[in-house]
Amino acid sequence: MDEERQPVDAYELFVALRGHGSAPDAFEAVVTPWLARASPGYPARLAQAAQCLCDDGFDGPETLRQDMSWELYALSRVSDVLLLAQQPPYEAGGEVPWAHRLHPLDQWPALGLEQYLYLFARLGLVAFEETGTFDPFLHEIVEVEQAADPKEPVRVTEVVWPGLWLGPLLFSRAGVRVRAGARHAERGVADRSPLYWTFLRRHRPTVDESHGWGHNSQWRTGFRLDLRTPAGRRVNADGHQDIDDPEGSLGPNEALLTPAERCELVRHRCLLRPPENAAALAADASWEADLYPFNWRLPASE
Repeated sequence: MDEERQPVDAYELFVALRGHGSAPDAFEAVVTPWLARASPGYPARLAQAAQCLCDDGFDGPETLRQDMSWELYALSRVSDVLLLAQQPPYEAGGEVPWAHRLHPLDQWPALGLEQYLYLFARLGLVAFEETGTFDPFLHEIVEVEQAADPKEPVRVTEVVWPGLWLGPLLFSRAGVRVRAGARHAERGVADRSPLYWTFLRRHRPTVDESHGWGHNSQWRTGFRLDLRTPAGRRVNADGHQDIDDPEGSLGPNEALLTPAERCELVRHRCLLRPPENAAALAADASWEADLYPFNWRLPASE
């Protein structure tokens, strides 16, 4: 009788990639064996995750939904570290980002995009690029070409890496280079300020709910839910905190952001221009890392 197959998970793949380091054969040595163990059970598990996380009428155990969210978060970490090779270098100056200190950038394998897409296609995810019109729901700004006209709208000039869908659930956005006027997206802010809901990027600081937690607790981080439904898109669908702060529920630094800036932060996962109250915010050197937008929801009118 064959030995019972043990289930695999994204945490196992993440740890194996980290242990393999920057050696050039990570796809053959780590990814291919993991995929062999993962098929077919793991892709089916991901499909179940998309179904239960996107279904408002899900009547199964809440622990299942929570476990699925944690698993998708762990898989998003795998995606993050495998995309590092596609990103521009970090521009030295100032304090090294916390995530870079804890997870040195030179410890990860450099997979090509074909290998990256092969891995996620085997898991049932579907790649997209969506060139042309810039859409913060689908696009993450990697680099900004500053237009001379400050009013020039944002447009995509190059797709750096494709995004991924898992059924109706947006697993990851496409990384893009854009051209824009400074009134819409400012170089050095839109492409270098902290990116929230994100584990790791080579070229900019990141902030997610796992940062600062211990070895076990950090993996109990929920996955941000951005969905496409017959009724339209839902941004950060699990958000429950009113972004307009009618009852003073925001922290002092969060309240220093204007409502429009808070909406921008939810949509783009970063700020696109220096905030209006930048001087007051600068009184707290850690204000960007301490912001907690993860529960924010857009106003009903949005």
